Amino acid sequence: MINPNNISLNISHALEFIDGHALNIPTLKILGDNGEILDGATAPELDKETALKIYSTMRFIRLLDERMQAAQRQGRVSFYMQCLGEEAAVTASAAALKHDDMIMAQYREQAALAYRGFSLDNFMNQMFSNELDLGKGRQMPIHYGSNELNYMTISSPLGTQIPQATGYAYGQKLNHIDAATGELASEIDNVTICYFGEGAASEGDFHAGLNMAAVHKAPVVFFARNNGYAISTPADEQFKGDGIAARGVGYGIKTIRVDGTDTLAVYAATQAARKIAAEQGEPVLVESIAYRLGAHSTSDDPSGYRSKDEEAEFRAACPIERFKNWLLKQGWLNEAEDEAAKDKIREEILAALKVAEKVQKPALEELVSDVYDTPIPALQKQYEELKEHIKQHPEAYPVTAGRIK
Repeated sequence: MINPNNISLNISHALEFIDGHALNIPTLKILGDNGEILDGATAPELDKETALKIYSTMRFIRLLDERMQAAQRQGRVSFYMQCLGEEAAVTASAAALKHDDMIMAQYREQAALAYRGFSLDNFMNQMFSNELDLGKGRQMPIHYGSNELNYMTISSPLGTQIPQATGYAYGQKLNHIDAATGELASEIDNVTICYFGEGAASEGDFHAGLNMAAVHKAPVVFFARNNGYAISTPADEQFKGDGIAARGVGYGIKTIRVDGTDTLAVYAATQAARKIAAEQGEPVLVESIAYRLGAHSTSDDPSGYRSKDEEAEFRAACPIERFKNWLLKQGWLNEAEDEAAKDKIREEILAALKVAEKVQKPALEELVSDVYDTPIPALQKQYEELKEHIKQHPEAYPVTAGRIK
C-alpha cells in the first residue's frame, strides 16, 4: 500500500484516543541506595581507573560548587550555578563518550568539562574573566568553552545548542556516507552529545532540533536532564504527558529513561546510546531523572517555590555517596584516603581562587579582536567611543581605565 504520510498502518476498528501517559516509559536503575547491584540488573563493564576518575570528578565538582557558591555570596564572583544533585548524570554520561566526541552543554555540565581535563586554573580564570581566561573575559561566569577538549562554548539563550548539535552531528556523519547510495558506509568516528534541562525542552529549538535530527538521522545523543524545575516552575506545570522521553518516541527517535542519580545506569545508557549513534548513524534521546538540590542559580531563592522537606527527601539520595558505596564494595576506595583527598582539594580550590581573582582583566582591545581580521569601521567607531567614555569616567572603570592605550 502506498504510504505517503509515512505513518504506521496498523488498523483499528475501535474509536479510541491514545492517552499521553499510555507509553509508561520505564526508568533504568542498576545501583541500589547502599551501593548494591539490584536484583535483575546488570552492571556495565567499568574498569577501576575509569570508575575512580568518575568519582574523583564528581567529588571535585561538589567541592568546587560549594566554594564558588560561597565566593559569589562574598561578592568575589558575580554569578554561579551548581551541579548539585546531578553530578552522576553529567559525569557518568561524559565518561561513556570518546574524548573527541563533541559536547554541547547548557550551563550545569561543568562536571563533563572537568572529566575531560579542564584544569582548576581554567575554571577560575573563566569565572573571574581575567586575561588568562580562554574566552578572553567575554562570557559571564560558568559559560565555559574549550576547543582542545571538544566542549562547545556555552550560550545563555535557552535551547540554542539543540539544533546546533543536530547540524554539527550531521556534519560528523557526512564523511561516512556512500555517495552512490546515500547510506552509511562505515561507523562514525565521533558523535555529539547535547545536554539540556527539561525547561529547555519547552523551547521551540528543542522541537526543531529533534525533528531535524530524526529526519536526517544525525548521530547526536540528546541528554535531557529532567531535574524537576525550570527555575521556579515545577515539571507538572511545564508539560503534560510522560516526561521528555515520550517526545523522543513521538519523533521516532530511540529513547531511554534513566535514574540520573545512578552512576552505573547513566554510564550504561549513554554508552549504549553512543553505540547506536555511531553504528547506525541516528539520534538517541536519554532522559535523566534527578533532582536539582540547589537553587537554579545564585540569582534564585528556591524557598519561594519548594519546601525544605521536599529538598531533604531528595538530599538523602546523594548520587556521590551512592557511587562511593559501590566503590567501597569493590575494594577500590579507601575511606580515610578519600576524606584526606577532600581536604586537599578544598585547599587547592581556595588557593586557585585567590590567585585568579588577582590576575588583571583582559586588555580593552580584546573586546573587538578575533571576530574580524580587522575590525569593521562601525565596530572600530564604537570601540573608540567606548575608550573616550572610560577616560571621562575612570572612577567607574578603575581596572580598565589604567590600561587604555
